[in-house]
Amino acid sequence: MDSMSARRGVVSAGLPDFPWDLLEPAKERASRHPGGLVDLSVGTPVDPVPMVVREALAEASDAPGYPLTAGTASLREAISSYVARRCGAVGLPTSGVLPTIGSKELVAWLPTLLGLGAHDTVVIPSVCYPTYEVGARLAGASVVRSDSLLAAGPARVGLVWVNSPGNPHGRVLPAAHLSKVVSWARERGAVVASDECYLELGWESSPVSVLSPAVCVGSYEGVLAVHSLSKRSNLAGYRAGFVAGDPALVGELLSVRKHAGMMMPAPVQAAMVAALGDQSHVDEQLSRYRSRRDALRAALLSAGFVIDHSEAGLYLWATRGEDSWSTVDWLAARGVLAAPGTFYGPAGSQHVRLALTATDERIAAAVSRLAG
Repeated sequence: MDSMSARRGVVSAGLPDFPWDLLEPAKERASRHPGGLVDLSVGTPVDPVPMVVREALAEASDAPGYPLTAGTASLREAISSYVARRCGAVGLPTSGVLPTIGSKELVAWLPTLLGLGAHDTVVIPSVCYPTYEVGARLAGASVVRSDSLLAAGPARVGLVWVNSPGNPHGRVLPAAHLSKVVSWARERGAVVASDECYLELGWESSPVSVLSPAVCVGSYEGVLAVHSLSKRSNLAGYRAGFVAGDPALVGELLSVRKHAGMMMPAPVQAAMVAALGDQSHVDEQLSRYRSRRDALRAALLSAGFVIDHSEAGLYLWATRGEDSWSTVDWLAARGVLAAPGTFYGPAGSQHVRLALTATDERIAAAVSRLAG
């Protein structure tokens, strides 16, 4: 092995394979269906970017200078207003908000940005977004899933991830549960990071933010909420997100991000201001997703699936009581691609995740094939 290959090996050591690479054989099979592929394996928006956002982006396109890592004053105000309105945050100063280049980069680098390392443990949900684990591995920290925390023995917990509504299963955690997590973490000097990317997408339950007084009990100490505009505003291609919470922690993140050049482009900052200030496009998108969810859910139930949780978010968490890869194959034979639950942890081994992010025509095709 040459020295360059050796260095690459050190960087990637301990990281899992990229999950979706493992789906290629099933995708190839599903693509051979006479009616074409219905890809429900990823949560990538397919509907148009709202015009109010596109216009704001275009108007701000003459941006020759470097943007501020902290975001413009108007963006910080827009974020603060949003978390007050939607998350119930009370008295959170603009020093407690920070734009991020989408939410995934923050999830992946948060343990590193917080200075965690080999002697620290990151707690992640038992079934969850794979990047929580990847982020811990990048920092050299240990990972414990919440369902095995007691069996893990003594550990210096530095970060606790919660995700409600959850990916992949759409479970909504009540305020009382989140409050207990915050109290547990504070007793140990750990940070709670709440991934709230699906907060707007409540179907059968009303999600609550970790910034709500019912959860953080009037103090933002040790608490961070991570948000994305990818889902609510179809801005996955813009990489538009933010983190809000403990001003001291946000200040630390800002300092490191300045050194690392983690700056959101100025036109995207302007687009975020427009997106956060407009609710009409969100309501319109929610209506689309609700219609697709209703149709796909009914078809899965009629085909003999059981749907667990899924009361919020962009996915249906479904099972046929068999290994998840067997279900992936069953669906692929019908031209439908789903993500196996094993991507999200061992506890997901009998489920598949089906996304609502397909066009009305493709959802209708899936419904028809499930009935066949």
